[in-house]
Amino acid sequence: MLVAFSLAPSGSEGPEGSIHDAVAAAVRIVRESGLPNRTDSMFTTIEGEWDEVFDVIRRATEAVAQYGPRVSLVLKADIRPGRVGEIDAKVERLEAALEERDGSD
Repeated sequence: MLVAFSLAPSGSEGPEGSIHDAVAAAVRIVRESGLPNRTDSMFTTIEGEWDEVFDVIRRATEAVAQYGPRVSLVLKADIRPGRVGEIDAKVERLEAALEERDGSD
């Protein structure tokens, strides 16, 4: 399964409203998990089995909770049993389709 998630503390942001330290704490846990992952400006995506992915998300949420009295968690999951490597394969298929389309003009 792939799970894209976003975490943010609320209630104690700095004067500029920046939450990068809290996000860094969460991303550190994801990266140390050893599961395939990717972080962009809005979400972190992690790939693995249900229990291992949600254990990492729980621990990342607990890390963010150290930065404020509340935590916002947004999740989007692609649950496709029997598939692995989709964190890269989905993007590769998209790029191939774009190249095919661009090449046929």
